[in-house]
Amino acid sequence: MLTERLSLYIQLTRLNRPIGILLLLWPTLWGVWIAGAGHPAIHIVLIFTLGTVLMRSSGCAINDYADRHIDKHVKRTRERPLTSGKVSERETVWLAAGLAFVSFLLILPLNPLTWLLAFPAAFLAASYPFTKRFFAIPQAYLGIAFGFGIPMAFAAQLGEVPAVAWVLLLANVFWAVAYDTEYAMVDRDDDTHLGIHSSALFFGKHDVFAVMMCYALTLMLLAAAGWLAGLGMIYFIGLIVAEGISLYHYILIKNRSREKCFAAFLHNNWFGAAVFAGVVGDYLVK
Repeated sequence: MLTERLSLYIQLTRLNRPIGILLLLWPTLWGVWIAGAGHPAIHIVLIFTLGTVLMRSSGCAINDYADRHIDKHVKRTRERPLTSGKVSERETVWLAAGLAFVSFLLILPLNPLTWLLAFPAAFLAASYPFTKRFFAIPQAYLGIAFGFGIPMAFAAQLGEVPAVAWVLLLANVFWAVAYDTEYAMVDRDDDTHLGIHSSALFFGKHDVFAVMMCYALTLMLLAAAGWLAGLGMIYFIGLIVAEGISLYHYILIKNRSREKCFAAFLHNNWFGAAVFAGVVGDYLVK
């Protein structure tokens, strides 16, 4: 019985699908490494890595609670634990709250500015699932929520949030719009039928162009962040690799095949990893 409940909770929090954790973790680690000038304290790395896992898991539970009346009408989501009735609404809310609370406990050893930033971070994570009802491009809101670990990482290590942190956060917003539009292109028909907003619907026939423009803006902002942080050639090689990955995504999404759009979404893990490799590599050779 306990094993069965645990399996359902793992499905509810998407721990069996780590792509969301990785898309949240990479920008957080960009911030952790740059704030730490390539040598972040090990406890900072551990706190932000574990906190990322916990907050993403909490966010997934909140998302399923918010979409519980919608998911039953979508073939891909109707068998999720909450939608199918295998997990109750009360269980879902308590699980989400518990994970968020443990995540907050993790930052107690850090400074007051980090504690203060944790509140808007929690609000963004909890409110994002509801933005699909009224916000034309909820993916932009997701980018802020997924990137808020960046200013928190700077606050934790420097006691302040310099300009480079906000540039990195803005870069993450455009990256999130790019990859989550690819994901939204998979669900376009269902979103239209259910009256849910998404960037794929907002951009319409210009969706592929919009995705590529968002990748371009992401890379430009990452280049600006690298300049502000004093990063060198290795970092910019990482950005060139990331650019190549984004061009591969164009090949995947240009015909709007559902399967290939989803493949492009999943492949964004390597975009984030390439940028992180550039950050780490550049500091290693200094």
